Amino acid sequence: MKLAVKVLLPVLAFSALGYGPADAAEKKRLNVFILAGQSNMEGHGFVAADPQRNGGRGSLEFLAKNPATTPRFAKFATADGPWRKRDDVWISHLQRHGPLTVGYGALPEPTRPAKIGPELGFGWVMGDALDEPVLLIKCAWGGKSLAVDFRPPSAGRPPYSLGAKPDAAVAQDPAIVGRYYREMIALTRSALSRLQELVPGSDGRFVLAGFAWHQGWNDRVNDKFTAEYEANLAHFIRDVRREFGAPELPFVIGETGMTGPTEKHPRALALMRAQAAVAAQPEFTGNVAFVGTKAFWRTVEDSPNNHGYHWNSNAETYTLIGEAMGEAMKRLLGLPSRP
Repeated sequence: MKLAVKVLLPVLAFSALGYGPADAAEKKRLNVFILAGQSNMEGHGFVAADPQRNGGRGSLEFLAKNPATTPRFAKFATADGPWRKRDDVWISHLQRHGPLTVGYGALPEPTRPAKIGPELGFGWVMGDALDEPVLLIKCAWGGKSLAVDFRPPSAGRPPYSLGAKPDAAVAQDPAIVGRYYREMIALTRSALSRLQELVPGSDGRFVLAGFAWHQGWNDRVNDKFTAEYEANLAHFIRDVRREFGAPELPFVIGETGMTGPTEKHPRALALMRAQAAVAAQPEFTGNVAFVGTKAFWRTVEDSPNNHGYHWNSNAETYTLIGEAMGEAMKRLLGLPSRP
């Protein structure tokens, strides 16, 4: 049986955004989750099976049709072929919005096929778990660091040079707040002000239920960024909570685990340890979760390409990451976990 989410924003936070407190006796409110990060939250998992790419292996179409994986992946497709659209989970991703389905990964181009990111698995888990409708607000852009692009306000000026040509918006900001941190906040507030447009039938009432973060590549390729990552991510969590008046907003961190269990590079290992260490800090006990992802790595032979920094564009990997982050969110919300 689906359940209603237990985490509530204080009335003050609703009022600041122009909405009153939720009333369970009236129409169901929305459970809103923010999904943010860089290209792997954006999503590069292939949807269509391309016979020229390892016989289509690693695409969502292949996974839905292959007898070995059909039990887990057929739910995303309808009986007559098209991909299923949820009627209880909605998504807003930059200029796109609609019911959750495939294709909300990296923005498609004429030469770039439709893709998925963690939003598909995450949204499916939350939609199945909650009795109330869900809205995912996805704010993700490729090639963005936490040290500069998503730099949170309380992190302050970095203890190193940003280089000769830092991001102009960052360089001009006295607080050195990252351009994409500010863009994420602005996009979220914009979506929260348009709930009746984004979710048909909504009356504008919502609860900000959780935040999912999958990012790290641009910080793990820079020694100084890696060294600062744990502190920056802790600042990021505190600042996001402060922005929305939700001091214990559930926060799930998806590990930057590409290349899988055999990873040996010291900087990559250090960044993953930093991500896990944030969730282990005493102030975040019970309200921040770390999700290991290295086990979701799939080989080049079982994937559409060899783009390791994008998990080889394997749709199984992206789906498993999303599902695992969704299960972690359920635990933070006090909802039953999947058997």
